[in-house]
Amino acid sequence: MKLRLQILVFSATLFFSGSMFAQYIQVTDNVTAQDLVQNTLINSSCALVSNFSATGGSFTGQQSYGSFVAGTSGFPFAKGVVLSTSRAVSTEGPNDNLLSENANDWFGDTDLEQALSISNTSNATILEFDFIPLASKISFDYLFASEEYHDTAPCRYSDGFGFLLKVVGSSAPYQNLALVPNTNTPVKVTSVHPDIPGACSAINETYFDSYNGINAPINFNGQTVVMTAKATVIPGTKYHIKLVIADETNPQYDSAIFLGGGTFQVGTDLGENKLIATKNPLCQGQIYVLDATESGTNTYKWFKNGTEIFGETNPTYQVSTAGIYSVEVSLGGTSCLAKGEVTIEYSPLPALSNQTLVQCDDNNDGSTIFNLTKLDNLIKNPNDTTLSAVTYYETIGGTAIANPSSHTSIPKIIFAEVSNSNNCKSVAQVTLQINNTVYLPYSLEKCDEVGDKDGITIFNLNTEITPNIAPGLVVEYYATRTNAITQNSPLLNNYPNIIPNNETIFARIVNGPDCNGIIEVNLKVNFLKPDNFEDKTIGLCPGSSVFLSVDPIFLNYAWNNGDADFETELFTAGNYSVEVTDANGCKATKKFIVNPSAPATNIDAVVDEFSDNNSILITYTDNGGDYEFSIDGQVYQDSPQFHNVLAGEYIISVRDKNGCLPTPSKIFFVLDYPKFFTPNGDGINDTWVIKNIKTKPNSTINIYDRFGKLLKQIDSNSAGWNGTYNGEKLPAADYWFVLTLFNNKTIKSHFALKR
Repeated sequence: MKLRLQILVFSATLFFSGSMFAQYIQVTDNVTAQDLVQNTLINSSCALVSNFSATGGSFTGQQSYGSFVAGTSGFPFAKGVVLSTSRAVSTEGPNDNLLSENANDWFGDTDLEQALSISNTSNATILEFDFIPLASKISFDYLFASEEYHDTAPCRYSDGFGFLLKVVGSSAPYQNLALVPNTNTPVKVTSVHPDIPGACSAINETYFDSYNGINAPINFNGQTVVMTAKATVIPGTKYHIKLVIADETNPQYDSAIFLGGGTFQVGTDLGENKLIATKNPLCQGQIYVLDATESGTNTYKWFKNGTEIFGETNPTYQVSTAGIYSVEVSLGGTSCLAKGEVTIEYSPLPALSNQTLVQCDDNNDGSTIFNLTKLDNLIKNPNDTTLSAVTYYETIGGTAIANPSSHTSIPKIIFAEVSNSNNCKSVAQVTLQINNTVYLPYSLEKCDEVGDKDGITIFNLNTEITPNIAPGLVVEYYATRTNAITQNSPLLNNYPNIIPNNETIFARIVNGPDCNGIIEVNLKVNFLKPDNFEDKTIGLCPGSSVFLSVDPIFLNYAWNNGDADFETELFTAGNYSVEVTDANGCKATKKFIVNPSAPATNIDAVVDEFSDNNSILITYTDNGGDYEFSIDGQVYQDSPQFHNVLAGEYIISVRDKNGCLPTPSKIFFVLDYPKFFTPNGDGINDTWVIKNIKTKPNSTINIYDRFGKLLKQIDSNSAGWNGTYNGEKLPAADYWFVLTLFNNKTIKSHFALKR
């Protein structure tokens, strides 16, 4: 919201009034339409004007149109015509109050609505007149100012104005001349504004001049730059022009158009300016024809930079250098001196370099695949961002090569085109050549000595191959010959072969963008993986030595104790290894762990007997050996515990697996009682006796019947019990016994007597 200037001291106001008013335009609104047109707007003897009319709002002696002078305010026009949707005098600066003026019965304009495709206009101010041009071009300068240049209003709202032209009496619609340059878009607040953060993006910002501060020459929030309305007309034809502005939708937030005094010109059209700033200059070396032809018998004078070009009196002139060119056309039979002016600038052409591209032939058929894009930064300056991408052609003016990164061709000359930001183009020659140099294949063998030796290893291509095939040159490596030609998917320098054992890759010898040759490179991976090369553990007996050995089939042997034969003799325990090398130079290592070892001593046994699961647990003194155990001296096991042992005599022994002697042994007996006996005189099981009971001297056995009656007592030397009591045979039945050993341990159980 604008604030009106507060006049604090009357005397100060009087003192500064002259300087203050000099800052702002001064408007006169008591002028006629004819005066505005003939004395302010038009400055040309080449137009016959008539039928003047001006309409607008009536504010008790004040109008919505008038003339203005800029004084020293700095306004772009020194004088001119103002048409406003407010009182004309209200357009004077300072910009200290919001213009939203209205008047009774101030209507809109249907012609403007049709021209701009809008509706519901009001407060229309119109200046219109007829004219007959004597030359083919009319033009005048203007700027548009509005209170709607505030906040986010440019994203949504705009008053409308138009410069409407048509032939008098024609039923054709009006032609609107108030357009954004080089478009068909009417100039409005919504079509010309800067970026409105958070609301809408800039539109045609080039043509927006500024937001206005409080001391602006005019009383509007913002304004456009000065633009030129122009049209081509038919000399001698009567035209009607209607200059109109109106509020749209409501009378709030007024707008105005300011027409430059004396800028309404009728002259000859030399076309649009050719400027670098507008990106339409001529290109270096281009000839441009200016045509000022007007009908009738006329005389022509041409000027460059204000100086007459003597001898040039034709209606056309060929331009070959930059400058401001103008023409004066004296129309025969009239006082009209039609003028035209155009500014011509030249853009330099892109500086390009001719190039030669040498490629290798993948199959010697006379053609190959060229990657033309490698030349892009050699043909043009890669640091010049004003240049376009390089486009390649078989012939100048022909169809562009569709895939320049993979272009199949025979040796020939093609063309590269580059344009700059002004669409000026240069062409360079590209000579395509084929290198048919033949190189012998190269082979590299390497050993796989890592991990499980699967035939895969890493090749350092640049250090292991390049110095041998192209010393001092750049070499690239590829999986296929085609990739080497097209330089597609180069291999890593540290390359692990993909195919185990044998693989072929391709080396491309590079010279800048050129190919000096392609070499087939065979990668062979050898490895040594002998049988029986697992780690081995061996024992070393006290006072002895041990021989370690591998097969005597290898080229070299290197023991970690310094020996260099297939075997070595050792006298001390430790970790030993041998590295063997075969004829391919591949190596393998076998490791030996030599542990100190010794026989066991103090062997004994803990026997669990007289049970359904008799067992023997061998005990011993461990002297650092690796032992196995036996109860028969023949079959050995890793555990000293033996289960399900039958009654009988056993020889226990503890043997060192490393062969350290002696192997100590000891005899043990396992006792058990018979579960039955048959005293029938057949010589088989006729007596009940515990076998080997003699090994437990001082033992006694008491035998009872089921009632606990003692029937027989025998000792360890007895022949056993024959099943009688006091000479009488006892019946078949179960009988019980109690075995008392020498250490008073007792064993109780029962057995059967069978008849």
